[in-house]
Amino acid sequence: MAETEITAFLTHLARVGRVAASTQNQALSALLFLYKEVLKQNLGYLQGVERAKRPSRLPVVLTRDEVHKIFAHMHGTYRLMAGLLYGSGLRLMECVRLRVKDVDFGYARITVRDGKGGKDRVTMLPVNLAKPLERHLQKVKAQHEEDLEAGFGSVFLPGALARKNPAAAKEWAWQHVFPSSRLSADPRAPAGVKQRHHVNESVLQEAVKNAVRASGFPKPATCHTLRHSFATHLLENGYDIRTVQELLGHKDVSTTMVYTHVLNKPGIGVKSPLD
Repeated sequence: MAETEITAFLTHLARVGRVAASTQNQALSALLFLYKEVLKQNLGYLQGVERAKRPSRLPVVLTRDEVHKIFAHMHGTYRLMAGLLYGSGLRLMECVRLRVKDVDFGYARITVRDGKGGKDRVTMLPVNLAKPLERHLQKVKAQHEEDLEAGFGSVFLPGALARKNPAAAKEWAWQHVFPSSRLSADPRAPAGVKQRHHVNESVLQEAVKNAVRASGFPKPATCHTLRHSFATHLLENGYDIRTVQELLGHKDVSTTMVYTHVLNKPGIGVKSPLD
């Protein structure tokens, strides 16, 4: 069996099995691996494969009242993290990977490093989250100082920074804003080195899920729903779609443009829907 049979099988998955596009792609990848790595055969071009269609789904959006109900059932660090998802438009992993150096209280903004597509961007820091976030960072800094005294205190560094400047791993600026509650051995670090990673994203997902359930409304809201609601509520407040795209990181715009036209002009700066 070769190209003809694989084409027929993949088409059968889409036409008869009615599988999702991701399932068909997974089957194709598995077959390509089988032929290349196991059977040591080179497959030709697969012609005539009927592709499973990826459905267009409308995002779930919460009203302001529903957002407030969710926050009413969240407390502590999880409420603060959910506030950044909604008030700054952060993605889930952008929030948990946030570093201390990327929070600018002076200009009330957050710099997202290596976001989706490997791009950096700037978004707002909600004014009413500034004080709670500062208090949170005071606790995190105290924990970091205790780690240093105990001979730990390092964190994983991105790219080649660990090789170029290994001392940066213990600097306060590079620590995670939302660190894990315990030290762990990072497989990317030298053997036996324990570091404090960021908090696991699943704990925030679970906290939001429980808050949505406790709120009582039937919408299937998740962490990403807060990001959709952020964009929708900014548009409802009268901000143009180009500005919202810049804050979400949906367009390839320079950081200078964001600084100049979105965040730094007095009286024109974007106000978070959380404020």
